[in-house]
Amino acid sequence: MIPKKNPDLEVGRNSSLYFAIGLNVMLFLSWQAIEYKTYEKEDVSIDIVMLEEEYVEEIPLVSMNTPPPPPPPVAMQESVQIIEDTEDIEETVFESTETSQEDLITDNVIRVEDVNVGDMEEDVEVPFAIIEDVPLFPGCENVKKSERRTCFQKMMNAHVVKHFKYPEIALDMEIKGRVFVIFVIDPDGRITKIRTRGPDKILEDEAQRIVSLLPKMTPGKQRGKPVSVPFSLPINFVMAEQ
Repeated sequence: MIPKKNPDLEVGRNSSLYFAIGLNVMLFLSWQAIEYKTYEKEDVSIDIVMLEEEYVEEIPLVSMNTPPPPPPPVAMQESVQIIEDTEDIEETVFESTETSQEDLITDNVIRVEDVNVGDMEEDVEVPFAIIEDVPLFPGCENVKKSERRTCFQKMMNAHVVKHFKYPEIALDMEIKGRVFVIFVIDPDGRITKIRTRGPDKILEDEAQRIVSLLPKMTPGKQRGKPVSVPFSLPINFVMAEQ
């Protein structure tokens, strides 16, 4: 059997090229169809022109009653009236208070003999360690002068032990330590200017209470005159071990 196709020709050789060309042509025609625009046509009469009547609004004239401008200011005329003096005025004469060497001094001259100079008492503080005559604690009057410092210290310690009372609040809070009390024995033998310094205010108040109970003493003397004597007293607050 003889084949009908020509063996020298291949139909599918350029099929892809033809397909691409055809596809591009179809896309171009579709794009042109989408972009195609149409417009509505109106009947226009060229030989007739229609003009609308223009309306002109008339603005009424209004007359405004404008007040006239104020008159120019009138120039003030100065008038001077001369009054004749009818009374004589006495002039006050100020005399100079400065003095010169020619003036005599008539004031009373105070002489040195007429000036009464009084003794001025000074509050002198002499430390306890260097004072000549130490203050005497009650009970140390008959002690020798060389032993009065020791007697004073002994009586002071006895007073602290007698009036010492550990504050209950300090016991509960376990507050302890040393309180330094500084006070002054004045020229009258009284205890003044009590100051305290310690680890807690509770202990300071107790130390101040003990010192405030000190009795009146015989004041210390320096060169035979009573003077103020400052004294420092340490008080130890120690809790007993259980």
